[in-house]
Amino acid sequence: MTEFMTEPKQGDTGSAVGAHPLDGHEAGAILERVRASVDPELRSALESLPGSMRRIALYHFGWEHADGTPAAGNAGKAIRPALVLTAATALGGQPARTAAVRAAAAVELVHNFTLLHDDVMDRDTTRRHRPTAWTVFGDADAILAGDALQALALRLLAEDPHPASARAAARLADCVVELCAGQHADTAMELRRPGEVTLDETLAMAEAKTGALLGCACALGALYAGASEEDVEALDAFGREAGLAFQLIDDVIGIWGDPRSTGKPAGADLAARKKSLPVVAALTSGTPAADELAELYGVPYEEADLERTVLAVERAGGRDWAQVQAADRMARAMQELARAVSDPESAGGLLALAEFVTRRSS
Repeated sequence: MTEFMTEPKQGDTGSAVGAHPLDGHEAGAILERVRASVDPELRSALESLPGSMRRIALYHFGWEHADGTPAAGNAGKAIRPALVLTAATALGGQPARTAAVRAAAAVELVHNFTLLHDDVMDRDTTRRHRPTAWTVFGDADAILAGDALQALALRLLAEDPHPASARAAARLADCVVELCAGQHADTAMELRRPGEVTLDETLAMAEAKTGALLGCACALGALYAGASEEDVEALDAFGREAGLAFQLIDDVIGIWGDPRSTGKPAGADLAARKKSLPVVAALTSGTPAADELAELYGVPYEEADLERTVLAVERAGGRDWAQVQAADRMARAMQELARAVSDPESAGGLLALAEFVTRRSS
């Protein structure tokens, strides 16, 4: 997410930032440091849950097996808490980063609340290469565990003595409302016929579902750095634009990603008839392939039609459109970042994270 009009290799999502190619080492180092800082705060929060909720949450994070025995699982990439801490560093230095650890943990708890609920609504059976919580514990338990994570997030901020914590809590609460509205729009779209969904409303839905939390993460980092309201809003806009680029690439991976990397079955989004951004771009392209795709999407999924459906999205331009759009969104993100952080060295960590999420293949 720039030479996107050429045909990418299978599983290759390209890069949204062509001028300063990165090898991912800087972002990887940031994410590793963030996990070391935030995981103890997360574990402490999860340990405070009642036993039944604690077991589900620890399983979801990959820290316990379903039977409650310890596991050394994957708790995710920690992109959102990394944005909190890196934004705080960019605007306030190391003291701001240290002070923002609770806020970073709160954002990660909210993110995982949405994952638990999304998996139930989407009926996804795997996440992070293991069965999803609802398939192990049931729908009700997974939903309740997600609710508990959201409550923990707001409690972390409510108990934080930092002067920015109240504003951070209000902003995160507003973000959760926006996330829910975005998810509602997404589920409502799934009930509509393929030709009834527009690209503009799909982009708006994606901003609410994905961009909002990345923007909120950056804004919370700015708040904990004592930044001006103008800089807080610029960081929020940076995160939102980067979040849209992230979602565009995520949707590309959902169709063309390698299951060995993604941990999900090939073509899972197509099988679920999801109206992802590349699919809607293809459906609204006015091409013969768009008509073929609409016909395929108008009937229940059959595994024999998967390859044909993937090719229809590609021939109708859905993949190319998504990758070009991702590059454009990243360019906008960098413009917003420059408004708040003019020093390239200070902005480097945020740029590295943005580059990382749009170069990924899983």
